[in-house]
Amino acid sequence: MALMETRKPNLDGAYGLTTPADSKRFYAGWAKSYDQDFAADAEYLLPQLTAQGFISAGGRGPVLDAGAGTGLCGEALAKFGIGPLDAADISPDMLAEALRKDVYRDVIEADLLAGIPMPRGYYRGLVSSGTFTHGHIGPEALPALLRVTAAGAQFALSINAKFYRKAEFGAAFDRLLRGQWIKDLTLPEVQIYGQGTSRGSTDEYKDDTAYIALFKKA
Repeated sequence: MALMETRKPNLDGAYGLTTPADSKRFYAGWAKSYDQDFAADAEYLLPQLTAQGFISAGGRGPVLDAGAGTGLCGEALAKFGIGPLDAADISPDMLAEALRKDVYRDVIEADLLAGIPMPRGYYRGLVSSGTFTHGHIGPEALPALLRVTAAGAQFALSINAKFYRKAEFGAAFDRLLRGQWIKDLTLPEVQIYGQGTSRGSTDEYKDDTAYIALFKKA
């Protein structure tokens, strides 16, 4: 009797997620292999580039890594002495991997769309890499992130460029700027993957770009 083939988690699966429960199940099966089977094999640049954007904009701690996953962005920040760092993610399995990197002070299991259980105005900086993308969350999460940051807090959020247009992030940022919730918005565009390999992404995604939304809470 032939055994059923078990498909490895991949970007198609991640981009097709529709509910928080789907996300928890999916990332429970990807957490332990994510760093090697995806991040390393696909030459995933976004966590490092998000961290560099935060640092170049003068970001400082305490910092919340929202949608931290296995902690790749936090690891990049810690190498530059940025801290203290906390991680928030919907997946307890991904957070368990993030803790093993020994760069986070604390981890917070939270659905970013439902809010983050931290005091209002607590963080001086906030980063997010790979969370604002297909199958994940859109601009509706921004108010919850603003709530837990102090006035003047530096943000660095990666946003998949195709998803930026689809989810109408431009209109959302315009509303926040007009309402004087945020200021100093810039949107440098970067490659998500290196060009040396496409094993972990696919030909469909290997040339994708993202915006690094850099702004301060007003």
